[in-house]
Amino acid sequence: MATILVTGGTGTLGRSLVDRLLEDGHEVRSLSRRPHTGRERPGLRVHAVDLRDGTGLAEAVAGADAIVHCASAPSGGDTEAAGRLIDAARAAAVPHMVYISIVGVDRVPLRYYRSKRAVEQLIEDSGLGWSVLRTTQFHDLVLALVKGGARSPVLPVPVGVRVQPVAVTEVAARLAGLAAGAPAGRVTDLGGPEVLAAGDLVRATLEAGGRRRLLAPLWLPGRTFGALRRGGNLTPEHADGRQTYAEFLAERAAAGNVAGNAR
Repeated sequence: MATILVTGGTGTLGRSLVDRLLEDGHEVRSLSRRPHTGRERPGLRVHAVDLRDGTGLAEAVAGADAIVHCASAPSGGDTEAAGRLIDAARAAAVPHMVYISIVGVDRVPLRYYRSKRAVEQLIEDSGLGWSVLRTTQFHDLVLALVKGGARSPVLPVPVGVRVQPVAVTEVAARLAGLAAGAPAGRVTDLGGPEVLAAGDLVRATLEAGGRRRLLAPLWLPGRTFGALRRGGNLTPEHADGRQTYAEFLAERAAAGNVAGNAR
Protein backbone atom coordinates (compact mmCIF):
# COMPACT_ATOMS: atom_id res chain seq x y z
CA MET A 1 0.00 0.00 0.00
CA ALA A 2 1.07 3.60 -0.59
CA THR A 3 1.82 6.59 1.61
CA ILE A 4 -0.51 9.35 0.46
CA LEU A 5 -0.61 12.98 1.63
CA VAL A 6 -3.97 14.78 1.49
CA THR A 7 -3.93 18.56 1.68
CA GLY A 8 -7.10 20.08 3.08
CA GLY A 9 -7.59 16.86 5.00
CA THR A 10 -10.17 18.32 7.38
CA GLY A 11 -12.39 19.83 4.67
CA THR A 12 -15.58 18.32 3.28
CA LEU A 13 -13.78 16.41 0.53
CA GLY A 14 -10.58 15.88 2.50
CA ARG A 15 -12.32 14.08 5.35
CA SER A 16 -14.12 11.76 2.97
CA LEU A 17 -10.93 11.08 1.02
CA VAL A 18 -8.91 10.35 4.16
CA ASP A 19 -11.58 7.87 5.24
CA ARG A 20 -11.57 6.16 1.86
CA LEU A 21 -7.78 5.89 1.69
CA LEU A 22 -7.60 4.41 5.19
CA GLU A 23 -10.33 1.91 4.29
CA ASP A 24 -8.24 0.93 1.26
CA GLY A 25 -5.29 0.20 3.55
CA HIS A 26 -3.02 3.14 2.70
CA GLU A 27 -0.83 5.10 5.08
CA VAL A 28 -2.37 8.56 5.09
CA ARG A 29 -0.97 11.94 6.01
CA SER A 30 -3.65 14.58 6.52
CA LEU A 31 -2.47 18.17 6.17
CA SER A 32 -4.48 21.18 7.33
CA ARG A 33 -3.55 24.65 8.48
CA ARG A 34 -5.49 24.14 11.71
CA PRO A 35 -4.52 21.46 14.25
CA HIS A 36 -6.53 18.28 13.83
CA THR A 37 -8.90 17.18 16.54
CA GLY A 38 -10.46 13.83 17.38
CA ARG A 39 -9.13 10.43 18.27
CA GLU A 40 -6.05 8.96 16.64
CA ARG A 41 -6.63 6.40 13.92
CA PRO A 42 -4.36 3.57 12.78
CA GLY A 43 -2.52 4.48 9.59
CA LEU A 44 -3.15 8.23 9.93
CA ARG A 45 -0.61 10.95 10.65
CA VAL A 46 -1.69 14.56 10.89
CA HIS A 47 0.28 17.68 10.02
CA ALA A 48 -0.66 21.25 10.91
CA VAL A 49 0.80 23.11 7.92
CA ASP A 50 -0.31 26.43 6.45
CA LEU A 51 0.40 26.35 2.73
CA ARG A 52 0.42 30.15 2.77
CA ASP A 53 3.88 30.08 4.38
CA GLY A 54 4.91 26.42 4.03
CA THR A 55 6.24 25.92 7.54
CA GLY A 56 6.50 22.16 8.19
CA LEU A 57 5.68 21.25 4.60
CA ALA A 58 8.99 19.54 3.82
CA GLU A 59 8.50 17.08 6.68
CA ALA A 60 4.92 16.35 5.61
CA VAL A 61 5.81 15.47 2.01
CA ALA A 62 9.03 13.54 2.67
CA GLY A 63 8.65 9.93 1.56
CA ALA A 64 5.13 10.32 0.18
CA ASP A 65 4.19 8.20 -2.82
CA ALA A 66 1.47 10.61 -3.89
CA ILE A 67 -0.07 13.94 -2.91
CA VAL A 68 -3.76 14.68 -3.38
CA HIS A 69 -4.17 18.46 -3.34
CA CYS A 70 -7.64 19.27 -2.02
CA ALA A 71 -6.84 22.46 -0.07
CA SER A 72 -8.42 25.52 -1.64
CA ALA A 73 -9.47 29.03 -0.60
CA PRO A 74 -12.09 30.89 -2.66
CA SER A 75 -10.85 34.08 -0.99
CA GLY A 76 -7.53 33.76 -2.85
CA GLY A 77 -3.99 32.50 -2.54
CA ASP A 78 -4.40 29.12 -4.26
CA THR A 79 -1.69 29.65 -6.86
CA GLU A 80 0.88 30.68 -4.27
CA ALA A 81 -0.01 27.73 -2.04
CA ALA A 82 0.19 25.33 -4.96
CA GLY A 83 3.57 26.72 -5.93
CA ARG A 84 4.95 25.98 -2.45
CA LEU A 85 3.47 22.49 -2.52
CA ILE A 86 4.95 21.78 -5.95
CA ASP A 87 8.38 23.01 -4.86
CA ALA A 88 8.27 20.76 -1.79
CA ALA A 89 7.09 17.79 -3.87
CA ARG A 90 9.91 18.26 -6.36
CA ALA A 91 12.49 18.57 -3.57
CA ALA A 92 11.19 15.32 -2.03
CA ALA A 93 10.95 13.56 -5.43
CA VAL A 94 7.26 12.74 -4.91
CA PRO A 95 6.30 10.80 -8.07
CA HIS A 96 2.61 11.73 -8.35
CA MET A 97 0.42 14.75 -7.60
CA VAL A 98 -3.36 14.52 -7.95
CA TYR A 99 -5.43 17.71 -8.13
CA ILE A 100 -9.17 18.19 -7.72
CA SER A 101 -10.56 20.88 -10.00
CA ILE A 102 -13.96 22.02 -11.24
CA VAL A 103 -15.85 21.39 -14.45
CA GLY A 104 -15.97 24.68 -16.35
CA VAL A 105 -12.79 26.33 -15.04
CA ASP A 106 -11.93 27.05 -18.68
CA ARG A 107 -15.45 28.22 -19.59
CA VAL A 108 -16.92 30.15 -16.64
CA PRO A 109 -15.04 33.42 -15.95
CA LEU A 110 -15.32 33.39 -12.16
CA ARG A 111 -12.16 34.60 -10.41
CA TYR A 112 -12.07 31.42 -8.32
CA TYR A 113 -12.38 29.28 -11.45
CA ARG A 114 -9.54 31.18 -13.11
CA SER A 115 -7.43 30.45 -10.03
CA LYS A 116 -8.24 26.73 -10.21
CA ARG A 117 -7.27 26.66 -13.88
CA ALA A 118 -4.00 28.44 -13.05
CA VAL A 119 -3.21 25.75 -10.46
CA GLU A 120 -3.95 23.07 -13.06
CA GLN A 121 -1.41 24.72 -15.34
CA LEU A 122 1.21 24.94 -12.58
CA ILE A 123 0.87 21.22 -11.90
CA GLU A 124 0.92 20.31 -15.59
CA ASP A 125 4.14 22.31 -16.03
CA SER A 126 5.74 21.16 -12.77
CA GLY A 127 7.76 18.25 -14.11
CA LEU A 128 5.99 15.97 -11.62
CA GLY A 129 3.81 13.03 -12.56
CA TRP A 130 0.27 14.37 -12.32
CA SER A 131 -3.43 13.64 -12.58
CA VAL A 132 -6.23 16.24 -12.66
CA LEU A 133 -9.88 15.45 -12.03
CA ARG A 134 -12.61 18.02 -12.68
CA THR A 135 -15.99 17.49 -11.05
CA THR A 136 -19.28 19.32 -10.85
CA GLN A 137 -20.51 20.95 -7.64
CA PHE A 138 -20.86 18.78 -4.54
CA HIS A 139 -24.28 18.12 -3.03
CA ASP A 140 -22.93 19.72 0.13
CA LEU A 141 -22.19 23.01 -1.64
CA VAL A 142 -25.69 23.25 -3.08
CA LEU A 143 -27.11 22.60 0.38
CA ALA A 144 -24.87 25.24 1.97
CA LEU A 145 -25.87 27.86 -0.61
CA VAL A 146 -29.57 27.21 -0.08
CA LYS A 147 -29.13 27.24 3.70
CA GLY A 148 -27.49 30.65 3.42
CA GLY A 149 -30.28 32.01 1.25
CA ALA A 150 -33.00 30.49 3.45
CA ARG A 151 -32.10 32.87 6.28
CA SER A 152 -34.16 35.44 4.40
CA PRO A 153 -37.93 35.12 3.80
CA VAL A 154 -37.32 35.86 0.10
CA LEU A 155 -34.83 33.64 -1.71
CA PRO A 156 -33.50 34.82 -5.10
CA VAL A 157 -33.13 32.09 -7.73
CA PRO A 158 -30.98 32.71 -10.83
CA VAL A 159 -33.00 32.23 -14.01
CA GLY A 160 -31.69 29.74 -16.56
CA VAL A 161 -28.93 28.33 -14.36
CA ARG A 162 -28.65 24.55 -14.05
CA VAL A 163 -26.51 22.46 -11.73
CA GLN A 164 -25.29 18.84 -11.83
CA PRO A 165 -24.52 18.03 -8.18
CA VAL A 166 -22.36 15.05 -7.29
CA ALA A 167 -21.78 13.13 -4.05
CA VAL A 168 -18.54 13.99 -2.29
CA THR A 169 -18.01 10.32 -1.37
CA GLU A 170 -18.01 9.42 -5.06
CA VAL A 171 -15.45 12.12 -5.78
CA ALA A 172 -13.33 10.80 -2.92
CA ALA A 173 -13.50 7.29 -4.34
CA ARG A 174 -12.33 8.50 -7.76
CA LEU A 175 -9.47 10.48 -6.20
CA ALA A 176 -8.40 7.52 -4.06
CA GLY A 177 -8.18 5.35 -7.16
CA LEU A 178 -6.15 7.96 -9.00
CA ALA A 179 -3.76 8.44 -6.07
CA ALA A 180 -3.09 4.71 -5.87
CA GLY A 181 -2.36 4.46 -9.58
CA ALA A 182 0.14 5.87 -12.05
CA PRO A 183 -0.02 9.51 -13.20
CA ALA A 184 -2.84 9.78 -15.73
CA GLY A 185 -2.88 13.44 -16.80
CA ARG A 186 -6.26 15.08 -17.32
CA VAL A 187 -8.79 12.32 -16.61
CA THR A 188 -12.45 12.06 -17.52
CA ASP A 189 -14.67 14.58 -15.74
CA LEU A 190 -17.04 13.37 -13.04
CA GLY A 191 -20.55 14.81 -12.96
CA GLY A 192 -23.62 14.03 -10.91
CA PRO A 193 -26.35 11.81 -12.35
CA GLU A 194 -28.83 14.64 -13.00
CA VAL A 195 -28.83 18.14 -14.45
CA LEU A 196 -31.36 20.19 -12.48
CA ALA A 197 -32.60 23.78 -12.68
CA ALA A 198 -31.51 25.96 -9.78
CA GLY A 199 -35.14 26.58 -8.84
CA ASP A 200 -35.88 22.87 -8.63
CA LEU A 201 -32.86 22.35 -6.36
CA VAL A 202 -33.95 25.17 -4.07
CA ARG A 203 -37.54 23.91 -3.84
CA ALA A 204 -36.42 20.34 -3.15
CA THR A 205 -34.05 21.50 -0.42
CA LEU A 206 -36.64 23.65 1.32
CA GLU A 207 -39.25 20.90 1.10
CA ALA A 208 -36.84 18.40 2.65
CA GLY A 209 -36.34 20.79 5.56
CA GLY A 210 -40.03 21.50 6.00
CA ARG A 211 -39.68 25.23 5.29
CA ARG A 212 -41.41 27.70 3.02
CA ARG A 213 -39.73 30.65 1.34
CA LEU A 214 -40.84 33.04 -1.37
CA LEU A 215 -38.70 32.32 -4.42
CA ALA A 216 -37.82 35.35 -6.52
CA PRO A 217 -36.63 34.57 -10.07
CA LEU A 218 -33.61 36.75 -10.79
CA TRP A 219 -32.05 37.38 -14.20
CA LEU A 220 -28.38 38.09 -13.62
CA PRO A 221 -26.38 39.85 -16.34
CA GLY A 222 -22.72 39.49 -17.19
CA ARG A 223 -20.31 37.01 -18.74
CA THR A 224 -20.27 34.66 -15.75
CA PHE A 225 -24.00 34.06 -15.63
CA GLY A 226 -24.13 33.94 -19.41
CA ALA A 227 -21.63 31.08 -19.27
CA LEU A 228 -23.67 29.33 -16.57
CA ARG A 229 -26.87 29.65 -18.59
CA ARG A 230 -25.02 28.06 -21.52
CA GLY A 231 -24.11 25.11 -19.29
CA GLY A 232 -20.43 25.87 -18.86
CA ASN A 233 -20.54 24.27 -15.40
CA LEU A 234 -22.04 21.01 -16.65
CA THR A 235 -20.72 17.74 -18.05
CA PRO A 236 -23.86 15.79 -19.09
CA GLU A 237 -21.75 13.44 -21.20
CA HIS A 238 -20.04 12.31 -17.98
CA ALA A 239 -23.03 11.97 -15.65
CA ASP A 240 -21.30 9.08 -13.90
CA GLY A 241 -22.29 9.89 -10.32
CA ARG A 242 -24.87 7.62 -8.74
CA GLN A 243 -26.38 9.38 -5.74
CA THR A 244 -29.07 11.88 -6.72
CA TYR A 245 -29.57 15.15 -4.90
CA ALA A 246 -32.93 13.88 -3.63
CA GLU A 247 -31.23 10.84 -2.09
CA PHE A 248 -28.62 13.11 -0.49
CA LEU A 249 -31.37 15.30 0.97
CA ALA A 250 -33.17 12.28 2.36
CA GLU A 251 -30.01 11.30 4.25
CA ARG A 252 -29.54 14.82 5.60
CA ALA A 253 -33.21 15.20 6.51
CA ALA A 254 -32.97 12.07 8.64
CA ALA A 255 -30.11 13.80 10.49
CA GLY A 256 -32.01 17.10 10.75
CA ASN A 257 -29.44 18.97 8.65
CA VAL A 258 -31.08 20.58 5.61
CA ALA A 259 -31.67 24.13 4.53
CA GLY A 260 -35.11 24.37 6.07
CA ASN A 261 -33.56 24.09 9.50
CA ALA A 262 -31.51 27.28 9.05
CA ARG A 263 -32.67 30.09 11.32
